[in-house]
Amino acid sequence: MSDTESKAFPIKRQEQLKWNGWGYIDSKMEYDPEANCCYFTGNRYPLAGKTLPNLISWFKGSLGADINYRTPAQPLDLAKIPAAIRCEEFMEEARKYCKHLTEDPEDRLMHGHGHLCEEIYMLRNNLFERIPDLVVYPGCHGDVVKLVELASKYNVVIIPMGGGTSVSGALMCPEQEQRTIVSLDMTEMNKIHWIDYENLTAHVESGIIGIDLERKLEKEGFTTGHQPDSIEFSSLGGWVATRASGMKKNIYGNIEDIALRIKMVTAKGTIERTCQVPRLSAGPDINQIILGSEGTLGVITEVTIKIKPLPESTRYGSIIFPDFESGVTTMHQLSRKRVYPASIRLLDNDQLMFGMAIKPEKTLFESIVDKVKQAYVTKLRGFKPHKMSICTLVFEGSHEAVATQEREGYAEAARNGGIPAGEENGKNGYLLTFSIAYLRDLAMSFGWLAESFETSIPWDRVCDMVKNVKQRMNIVAKELGLETPPYVSARVTQAYDCGACCYFYFGIASKDVPEPLEKYLAIERAARDEVIANGGSISHHHGVGKVRRRYLEPTISTVGKETLLSIKRHLDPNNIFGNGNLLGIVGPTTKSKL
Repeated sequence: MSDTESKAFPIKRQEQLKWNGWGYIDSKMEYDPEANCCYFTGNRYPLAGKTLPNLISWFKGSLGADINYRTPAQPLDLAKIPAAIRCEEFMEEARKYCKHLTEDPEDRLMHGHGHLCEEIYMLRNNLFERIPDLVVYPGCHGDVVKLVELASKYNVVIIPMGGGTSVSGALMCPEQEQRTIVSLDMTEMNKIHWIDYENLTAHVESGIIGIDLERKLEKEGFTTGHQPDSIEFSSLGGWVATRASGMKKNIYGNIEDIALRIKMVTAKGTIERTCQVPRLSAGPDINQIILGSEGTLGVITEVTIKIKPLPESTRYGSIIFPDFESGVTTMHQLSRKRVYPASIRLLDNDQLMFGMAIKPEKTLFESIVDKVKQAYVTKLRGFKPHKMSICTLVFEGSHEAVATQEREGYAEAARNGGIPAGEENGKNGYLLTFSIAYLRDLAMSFGWLAESFETSIPWDRVCDMVKNVKQRMNIVAKELGLETPPYVSARVTQAYDCGACCYFYFGIASKDVPEPLEKYLAIERAARDEVIANGGSISHHHGVGKVRRRYLEPTISTVGKETLLSIKRHLDPNNIFGNGNLLGIVGPTTKSKL
């Protein structure tokens, strides 16, 4: 299938995407001081063009934010962009094998970061010390093979990049790396080579952006069903490299369930399965070596994926629970019965209040209806506003399957005190996912540093873990001298037979706080330590990157880490793929710096 169709963004990303924040330039949350309210710009999202009348009062009331304290992003200062470390021989030969090659400072900067709070903070303040020296855009698998050979020949570092949505520090260049660093932008490799209509598979180049992949498949009547929050900007190769998960994994699976065959170019050559079969018993699974490798072993170039026919029916729903614990119990019971809506996500009270704060302005009639519903929930049913929790659902599949999911889901919720809250709330809550990431840029302009992080955890530890993490973050904030308590909220986003994925949003006020980034990072580390102390994982789907490297060995054992190091030494003896992720190897050596 042709790659000439419209793409999510052009080669020069900065023409459409922010260089120092999330998403499209034309889409952002803005504050109007004269009207004392916020609004959402652009026309890409359901919130676009709408006023958000409750957001400022939430900032002031729930966060204790001072909206008169502003920390605007600094204009890009090209003079502060580090000079490139050039390798003339590599550049001269690379021009033969790639569509496009650039040393433009803005292009280099766009390829030197992901979307960690730390990275955005540095961008907003022109503080980056090391970025790629060159950006290269291969057009096919063969181009990548040649470029990796050249990198080995001239001792050049390659950091593969897809959509650039990493929140693990994976795209940050090691500051101590003295070799030329090349960002290998894979987004020109965006073709679907073929679709097998009989066996329901498709062979796709790894640089395709998720939303483009779905659009192309939909024209043929198919879907991957893989829908991460970042689908507008993240790539297929990035999903594989980080072991990604999507909001509808209950029906379609995580990326490891969808990727059938993976092709990766290493310094030793191309690694892949030679047969395309639904299951293989031939020793350890090569796919599992590639999945989660985070650019440390090679470049993922092509993936054969499973696809599904578009669903007959998609319906949305929502349920209000008297408290978070009741919602968790419901999700656990549904998982025991293996009743899995395509998506089921439970927000705690703090996150529910946050969600209500970014609701757009309503008509008088809609406001009256909302008040009637609120009176029913709080007065007739006795729900406490400061304890309530809400669950949003997506039901997808055949008409019969959707009807069964709805019937059993609502029945189980009722047994735990839950009441239906309507399809509109469910749909709005689901679609809000794609707008909510824009809020951080607004929060940072008010002096708040904010981030999200996730974990997976057994069912019997979910509630205690959420409570303990919140408590630990507040304790550490006080110890560090923060006068304004941190904001912490949680939600359960994925359900499994034996556990769940939990997401946290958190932020701190930087006003009158010396070295705010260092304090923010200290609180975040304390939160991750508490997650692990409560039986959680270092990550459910964001990966390890650099920010979670110190947890890798305790998670997989010393022997496990040494096994990964042995694979690294064999496939990449000169550390051409020296991004420093996972094992912390930097420079032309295979010795770990951890």
